[in-house]
Amino acid sequence: MNLKEDLFSANAARFEPLAARVRPQTLDEIIGQEHLLGPGQPLRLAIEAGEGLHSFLLWGPPGVGKTTLARLISTHHDAQFLQISAVLSGVKEIRLAIEQARDAALRGRRTVLFVDEVHRFNKSQQDAFLPHIEDGTVCFIGATTENPSFEVNSALLSRLRIYRLKAVRAEAIIGMLERTMATCYPGISATDAFTRGLAELSDGDVRQSLNLLELSIQVASANGNDVNLDESLLADLMETGSRRFDKGGDQFYEQISALHKSVRGSDPDAALYWFARMMDGGCDPLYVARRCIRMASEDIGLADPRALQLALDATAVQERLGSPEGELAIAQALVYMACAAKSNAVYVAMKRAMGEARSSGSAEVPLHLRNATTRLMEAEGFGEGYRYAHDEPDAFAAGENYFPDGLSPQRFYEPTDRGLESRIREKLERLQSLNAQAKTNKT
Repeated sequence: MNLKEDLFSANAARFEPLAARVRPQTLDEIIGQEHLLGPGQPLRLAIEAGEGLHSFLLWGPPGVGKTTLARLISTHHDAQFLQISAVLSGVKEIRLAIEQARDAALRGRRTVLFVDEVHRFNKSQQDAFLPHIEDGTVCFIGATTENPSFEVNSALLSRLRIYRLKAVRAEAIIGMLERTMATCYPGISATDAFTRGLAELSDGDVRQSLNLLELSIQVASANGNDVNLDESLLADLMETGSRRFDKGGDQFYEQISALHKSVRGSDPDAALYWFARMMDGGCDPLYVARRCIRMASEDIGLADPRALQLALDATAVQERLGSPEGELAIAQALVYMACAAKSNAVYVAMKRAMGEARSSGSAEVPLHLRNATTRLMEAEGFGEGYRYAHDEPDAFAAGENYFPDGLSPQRFYEPTDRGLESRIREKLERLQSLNAQAKTNKT
């Protein structure tokens, strides 16, 4: 190597990010994935117990070690490691990687092809991997932050095992930060409060925690004093840290699901927590407001019809005033709905009715229920025999049938005994009794 190459290598090492410099070199150095890499766990066994290389998919949030794990597996099996990113690559790069893998195979060496953000490849690009996985040209390791059930083609998915990685707990990140400080920055001290705050700010992302640590040291060093990292630095870092929330991604749907289930489960505090998490992550408040309308109809219904009006009002406030007034109105609606009586009776009834409508075909409307708006229609018997309910006792035409001819009257709506629906239930039972009595009198 000449002098120019030496200088280039020295500069490259100097500018290498901390996260790259301390990348784990063994499986035991990866933190937070004990459910996969601990003794006797599935992926650890697959790597070490003689099974050899196999194609799989790593699914998990950013910064938890997906790339590192793929590299270590390649090293463990002395395989060629090739990496492409679906964000930057296309079919051309896929073909080039396959050619390199075939060249390595001729030399008796296997290839690990690591595809980052694989969910960003379209269907045809994902399909391009299939024959090469099948014939063993490459050991395919994909990485995704999105639910593979929705984002990865079923053909590709059927050829892969799926291992789900988890966000790393703060305690594990604290230990890693302390070891990193002792190894890379022995002359720099940090308070326990700073280390814990940094770990919590990274929100389960190991790479983010190391980037924030490096930034903290740079900021503290710029002040010209002895470098001592304490909690006063955390306020500056708050602007760079962010909660895991991807609009339209897994985190989005997982958190809105948690919010909906908290309301359904009558827990106003949990509902407020998830709403706050979504707002902190940058969610559009109007989206939550629209979901409130859905919750009011699906999970509360006629047990408390006021919930739907409150959800509509909260949506209107958000549209007219924006934040923060609108968010407070949405919070009010969420708390009310969480505390309200619950019923999904209308939701269930609608699904039953839809099922019957699909299965019973295009049954005609009975003549007595049709409006006779012309003389011809009147001559055809439209409206003949119809009983106007307002002219009947209690405005109820006992014994009347409103279903198509040939389709027995059915009961889709079963009101609960909660909230207003308990009174609705009583009324419907009384009307059903009058119907039964009218039918008996006819016979």
